[in-house]
Formats: sequence, structure tokens, C-alpha cells
Amino acid sequence: MKFRGLLWLGLAAATLVAYQPVWHGTALWDDDAHLTRVELQPLAGLWRIWFSLGATQQYYPVTHSMFWLLHRVAGSETLAYHLVNIVLHATSAFLAVMILRRLAAPGAMLAGVIFALHPVHVESVAWMTELKNTLSGVCYLSAMLVYLDFDRSRLRSRYLLALALFVVALLSKSVTATLPAALLVVFWWRRGRLDWRADIVPLVPWLAIGAGAGFFTAWVERTQIGAQGAAFNFNAVERLLIAGRVIWFYLGKLVWPADLIFNYPRWRIDMGDGVQYLYPLAVAGLVAALWGLRQRSRAPLAAMLIFCGTLVPVLGFVNVYPFVFSFVADHFQYLASLPIIALASAGIILSATRSGVAATLAEGAAVVLVGAPLLGLTWHQAHQYTDAMTLYGATLAKNPASLLALNNLGKLELDAPNDQVDKAMAHFKEAVRLDPTYVEAHVNLGVALQRRGRLDEAVAQYQEALRLAPGAAKVRQNLGLALLLAGHRAEAAPYLLAAQEELNRSNEPEVHISLGDALMGQKRPEEAIVEYEKAAALLAADQGAPVRGESLNGRMSEAHNDIGIARARAGRLDEAVREYREAVRLRPDSAASQNNLGYALFQAHQAEEAVAHLEEAVRLQADYVVAETNLADALLALGRNDEAIAVLTKAVSTPSGGTSAELHNDFGVALGQLGRLNAAVPHFQEALRLKPNFENARVNLSRVLTALGK
Repeated sequence: MKFRGLLWLGLAAATLVAYQPVWHGTALWDDDAHLTRVELQPLAGLWRIWFSLGATQQYYPVTHSMFWLLHRVAGSETLAYHLVNIVLHATSAFLAVMILRRLAAPGAMLAGVIFALHPVHVESVAWMTELKNTLSGVCYLSAMLVYLDFDRSRLRSRYLLALALFVVALLSKSVTATLPAALLVVFWWRRGRLDWRADIVPLVPWLAIGAGAGFFTAWVERTQIGAQGAAFNFNAVERLLIAGRVIWFYLGKLVWPADLIFNYPRWRIDMGDGVQYLYPLAVAGLVAALWGLRQRSRAPLAAMLIFCGTLVPVLGFVNVYPFVFSFVADHFQYLASLPIIALASAGIILSATRSGVAATLAEGAAVVLVGAPLLGLTWHQAHQYTDAMTLYGATLAKNPASLLALNNLGKLELDAPNDQVDKAMAHFKEAVRLDPTYVEAHVNLGVALQRRGRLDEAVAQYQEALRLAPGAAKVRQNLGLALLLAGHRAEAAPYLLAAQEELNRSNEPEVHISLGDALMGQKRPEEAIVEYEKAAALLAADQGAPVRGESLNGRMSEAHNDIGIARARAGRLDEAVREYREAVRLRPDSAASQNNLGYALFQAHQAEEAVAHLEEAVRLQADYVVAETNLADALLALGRNDEAIAVLTKAVSTPSGGTSAELHNDFGVALGQLGRLNAAVPHFQEALRLKPNFENARVNLSRVLTALGK
């Protein structure tokens, strides 16, 4: 027991040192989708993690419960997440030593050290998202260790405990479904045969549970995460070509861990290229050769079978989303690496002992001679994972065509406090050049162009993204907002309304204002009121980004003005007046709000007060034809015809006033009320010339001409 404690402490200490560069590492790609989101952070969120499919990106409730607990303890401080990942990884290395010792495999200690310090595992340990790997690894290896104890003792309690640990492993990450098959290979290696009753029957429930978990995860990857489409359209032969190359790739990185990167180039699969068939043929040849050697030693074949079997979920036979960017990733071989490491360690120690070196001395020397360089390599590799900007920069240095790195680095530059929009734009353009079907890069390029005020070009990018992904609500939203900003309100409305459900969840006031504008354009004022009120509430709480570049009071005034327009359009005039008053109170120098309040008061038969606000609107904004027209109407209603004539005379002398059919019609009405019928006629005629279907002007002209006997 004392030895075990010292062993665990030693592995933990060495692993902590190797991963010191990432102790305070910040969030990387996909961390925001795995670390507990705001809506899941309360106690009720724990229930949703377990019982609401889609509450988390993948249904791994044990992993997400751990994320939830870490957030409760440490909040957004990343040190706790990284230390937990590192300690879990060290614990897996410790469990690997215990298992190999239980199986009497030579070099158990060396295997544990190699597993703990091998740089190929940096991606799994340094990346917070891959708590999935480290946590499921501990559960997987614990289940194996307990099941080996059951295999020896046949105690029901040990079997049930092992089964429970296996289920917990599946609920942490379903790649652990391969455990029962690995156990069967271990038993064949140890005994040379499998007994149906003793070996196979107890694991039948495990195989069934594992298969169910695997099929469920494949369904989630395809339907919930998006692992489908052109990037995954491979036939059976092409998938076999992928699998063969994947196996050799991972073996190569284990033996010689050079040029490890976060995102490897995506191979081009070509059935017409004879060289590509060599990979699966070489795998088959190697397995056949190891089968031929089984009489001398079954260990190499067993290690190869467990290695390949553990990789089955990521060999290309089922779709996983990262295949969009690459068919391989270091974290995919986290557990699969163990049998190869164990085989290599046993080979090193057996070779040394055959040379006359004591096993204990040989293993101690090997731990130092192999472990020290691995620690240095891991420490060096871990520096790439300190922050996202560093990670993507390092990735592009070795893989300049990495779509993932180009797009994600561009997003970081787009949101950087210092202006890096042009850099971001260059990265998005390169991603689109490399893959014209990359929807997210088109969208992000549109955002960058929009930031630079190049709205027509932004619209073109959003339109292309929507062509590639017709059902993408976010793309419709961006396209609608860009069209709205470009002044194409009628064109924007259908896109904004199509994305209404997603827009409704936004915490940006501008989004709700834009959606309200679109609803108004569709003559749906009651729904528009709801959106404008959401914007006002967000602004009152001083949330979200600035709207229209104004002060908070100015933005609040705009929101209340919009609510007033919608309420007036809905026939709720008293409520509209109340909103306009609030808009004017917040910003008295807003000509639009003064005009709207004045016109609403005029409609509410409060012409005296209306005149005061309309006069203020005209004073605040020169050549404000709408306000001048409304002021003239209010003055006429009060019988202040001379004042109305003065306002109208001044208004029609301006370029915009002279071309306003409504203003000429009002001028004619005012002149008619003063008995100046002949002077009124030209104004009604001009109104009809400017607007041939202007029925009020036609009726007014008819009446005047009748009165004149014409």
C-alpha cells in the first residue's frame, strides 16, 4: 500500500511538472461548448445535464457534471480545470501500472511513466474540453482493474462494481465501449484460448451496453453536432483506405512524436491512387505476421488487436465531426496508445534482462533514460496550449492550410481589443479560398467586411453561406441585419423573420430593434412591440453592445420612440403618447421623437400641446417636411390659418418640401379654408402631378373647382 501511494505521488509530481506551462492556460477551441454554460450553472442545470438531450454538446453527463462541479468550486478560474485534468491523467498512468502488474507484464512502471509523459497526450491533458478523455480513462482502467479481480475471485460484488465503473466510463465518453472487447483479448493473451462460460458470457451484457452507447453517440454526432454532408460522403472502400492510414499514423506518432500539431492536414482519399491501398494492406500483413508468431508470443498480436479495436470509433467507419478538418487528432489515441506502450516497455525490459541486467535495475534506468526526454518534450509541447492565439499560430506554422486554425484565429482577431479586423479578414479569405464550401468562414468574412462598412460585400458572403446552408438561422440573421444596415429594409424582413426564434434569444438590443423594424415592415405591430420592449429592457440594464453609436440615454430614447410608433400603428394611441413622452424626456433634442409626440397628441385632439412639440421638431431639424406638414395640420385645426400658411410657404420653398405631395395638398387645404380658392388650385394640381393616385388631393381639387364653378 505504501508503494502504491509513493508511485501515485511520483507520477502525479512528474506529470504536474511536465504540464506546468498550461496550469493557467485559457480557453481553446470548443471549450466554450463544454465548460458549463450560464443557463446550466444553477442547481437545476445539473438535472438538465442528465435528463435533457441537447442541454450539452454531447450526452456525456458524468463529464459535464464534473465541469458543473468545477464551476461551482472555481468559477471561471482555469487553474482548477487544468490541475484536475493533469491529476486524472497521472491517475490513469498509475492504474495502468497496477493492471500490468496484475497481469505480470514486464516493464509496468516504465509503461506508466511513458503514458504519463508521452507528448502525444498533451492535447488530451492540456485542453480542458478533453476532461472527457482523462475522466473516462480513469473509469475505464478502474473498471478493467476491478474486472481482473473478479476474473480471479468470481465475486459477484466485484463484477457489479466493475460493471458500474464501465457504465460511468461510457457516460464520460463512449469511446470506452471497446473495454469488453479489450478484456477478451487480454484473456486470450493470458490463456491462449477463450472459455465461453467463464470469459465470454459475463461480458455479453457489457458488449450490449457498449454497442448501445456507441450507436447512440454516432447518432448524436450525425444529427445534433452535424457530422454529415459532403465532407463525410465516403463509400466502404474509401473508409477502409482512411482506416488503414489512420492506424499507421498513430503508430508513427507513438514511436516518433515529432511535429505534433493541434490540427493535421486532411488527406485526400482517392480510390484511383494505388499507393493508398498499401496502408490497409500493410495493416492486414502485420496482423497476419503477428498471428504467425503467436506460438512464440501472443503479446504483440494482443497489443495490436487492442490498439486497433480501441481506435475503431475514430477509424472513419462512423462519422465524427472533427473529420471535417482532419481524419486524425492526437486525443483520439489516448487510450489506444496504452497496449503499444505496454508492449514497447515489456520489450525494453526483457531485452535488458536477457543481457544480464537485473529487471529492477533495468526498469529504473529505463524510467530515467526514457522518462526525462519525454518530460522535456511534453513540457515543450504544452507551451502551444497556453492560449488559443498561440495554439492556432503554432498550428498554421506547420499546417498553413488548416481551415480550423485560419477560421478560429480570424475570430480571435475579429474580437481583439486592438483593431485586427484586416488580419482577420485575410485569414477568412484564405479559408474560403482553400474551401469555397466552408460556411462558417463565409459568415465570419461577412462579419469582418461589415465591420469595415463594406456592406454590399458582406451581404454577398452571407448570401453564399445561405446558399451552402439554407437552414442556418444564424446566417439568415446576419444577412437580414446587413441588408437592414445597407438600407434594404424590404429585402431584410424575410431573413430576419425566418431567424426570429434565434433572434428572440439574443441579448443585443440592436438585434431586437432590427427584428422589430422587420415586423413593422410586415405590418405586425403587436409582435414588433414585444421586440422593442426587449431592447428597452436590455438597455435599461445597460446590457449588450451600443446601438446606433449613441449614448445610453439616446439609445433608450430610440427604443421608446420605436415602441411608440408600434403602439400607434396598433391603434393604442394613449400608450403611444406615453412612450413618446419618455423618448422626449430622455432626449429632448430628438426631432423625430418631438414630431412623433406632436402628431400623436394632434390625433388625440390635443392640438395646443401638439403644436409646441411640432414647432420644436421643426426648430431642431431644418427642412423637416413631415414635421412641417404635421405642424400645419395642427395649426389649421386650431383655426390659426395664417400661421399655417406661413409654415407651408416656407416649407414648399425648400427642395424636399417642394416635391412633397402631402405638403402641397395641405397648403391647398389651408388656402381653401381662408377662401383663397384660386390660389389653392395649383397646389392640389401639383400634389396630383407628384402623386397621381393621391385620392385626397383629387377630392379636394374637385371640391374647389366645383366651388369656383369649374
